[in-house]
Amino acid sequence: MGATSYPAALSHAPSPALRWIVLIGRLLLGVIFLAAAWTKMPWRQPAVLFAMTIDSYRLLPFWGVNLVARGLPWLELAIGVLLLIGRQLRIVATIASIVMLVFFSLMVRTYALGLEINCGCFGPGERLGPLSLVRDGSLLALALVVTIGAFLQHRRKVRSAS
Repeated sequence: MGATSYPAALSHAPSPALRWIVLIGRLLLGVIFLAAAWTKMPWRQPAVLFAMTIDSYRLLPFWGVNLVARGLPWLELAIGVLLLIGRQLRIVATIASIVMLVFFSLMVRTYALGLEINCGCFGPGERLGPLSLVRDGSLLALALVVTIGAFLQHRRKVRSAS
């Protein structure tokens, strides 16, 4: 007859477990991105202090340090809000994963070089060390889970619609 049977259509529906994992993960990441952005906003911390933290990673020229110090809090704010809203989740989660991968990679590189610096993740005064590496590595893993989950949910929705 060409009609999809009920059990076959059900197998393509997003699983409740996957929906919950993605929902909880994106909400948690959204709040964390908002908290990180809040601590770096110009009214909370002068951009020059955050720029000094960025410069301590010894990676960017002055203009790059200045650009990141002024732009990163707003990027984190946008990612946090968009994760909480949940629209265009595949794109937003992918961006969050890339940002977390860059952060984590820079932290691992800096720690491996033996530089004793503040990580800058949640404002001034947090030393880069094993605990901050575990935390950011866990956040990277969570971002990847949300990203993969968002793609799986979309794939299942497309399959169930066809």
